[in-house]
Amino acid sequence: MSAALSDVRVLDLSRILAGPWCAQVFADLGAEVIKVERPGKGDDTRAWGPPFIHDRAGKPHADAAYFQCANRAKKSVTIDIAKPEGQALVRELATRADVLLENFKVGDLARYGLGYEHIRAVNARIVYCSITGFGQSGPYRDRAGYDFMIQGMGGLMSITGERDELPGGGPQKAGVAIADLMTGMYSTVAILAALWERNASGEGQHIDMALLDTQVAWLANQNLNYLVSGEVPRRLGNAHPNITPYDTFKTRDGDAILAIGNEQQYARFCRAAGLDALLDDARFQSNATRIAHRDALKALIAPAMARKTTAEWMRLLEPLGVPCGPINRLDEVFTDPQVVHRGLRVDVPHPIAGTLPLVANPIKFSRTPIHYDTPPPLLGQHTEEVLQGLLGKTPVEIADLRSRGII
Repeated sequence: MSAALSDVRVLDLSRILAGPWCAQVFADLGAEVIKVERPGKGDDTRAWGPPFIHDRAGKPHADAAYFQCANRAKKSVTIDIAKPEGQALVRELATRADVLLENFKVGDLARYGLGYEHIRAVNARIVYCSITGFGQSGPYRDRAGYDFMIQGMGGLMSITGERDELPGGGPQKAGVAIADLMTGMYSTVAILAALWERNASGEGQHIDMALLDTQVAWLANQNLNYLVSGEVPRRLGNAHPNITPYDTFKTRDGDAILAIGNEQQYARFCRAAGLDALLDDARFQSNATRIAHRDALKALIAPAMARKTTAEWMRLLEPLGVPCGPINRLDEVFTDPQVVHRGLRVDVPHPIAGTLPLVANPIKFSRTPIHYDTPPPLLGQHTEEVLQGLLGKTPVEIADLRSRGII
């Protein structure tokens, strides 16, 4: 069975996370993804360890775990694009690609003859996606953009973290580089849309993606809460700005989440928790009044939650349809029966490690399933394969390019 995107070829000139994450989605979906890396160094994240992967003898290898998370099923080709011959190789590869993905600073690739107009001149059908911190236009276009600072500038850290007046209060970033990851996902959608449109027009186009744009866009209900009311949202810890009780609570042996979203769930919870009196309390008669008395309600629920273990609350509330759950560490996540059943951990053959654990793509197809049989590449692993098989370079030509440091 052919994979969903088996007829698509992606030339991946990106590094770190946003671009590689996008390209990995294409690789998961069956596209041929050729990752162009610097000779001798490669993607910066190859060195972002520890932890590093280990060989069969248990010794650390040069590639970090970080690199493995965003580069599976790709082919690694090392080309020095600072040299004219390297630039010519990339242009030649671009003539055989459907997509070119890059996250250089604005104008950098144009200096090497690899900007959109240069590539469009040799392949008018190419979909060329540029990912930068602030986009190809505007007063910040020349600034470098990093996930951490974008989380701050784009508003996420103003609504993430404990309330300022409580212990531990203040801005917090997300535990993963969420601005990078979301930009990678939006870029995937944009490229797929451009490929679809190309079916009708026959022409490619330039996609301009910015981390800041993405970060602002996906604040979703918090954006509209502000734009409609004029009130600036504030940090609420684990509480929800629009509904309550929707928070974490201490249990007898840890923590549990209550995520109550309607009046029926609230009533069932109160009765199950022995808090029937709350149903008659005028302060808590509707979600709007509960929001107005959020702290008072939490203070009344907290002692009841502390009388049972997290597991006891799960057993009590789940049959009643009251959303609740534990706060799992990653060791608990990967042993959770549902996570195990859904196959979210996959073990992939690896030439150095023997077997490499990876995390599956969450997409589940009925006819074109994703296969996990190709690990992230070693640096330059596929240089000769691609140059010979795709560009028709002879062994003598490849040896010459290698001797001159171009590949």
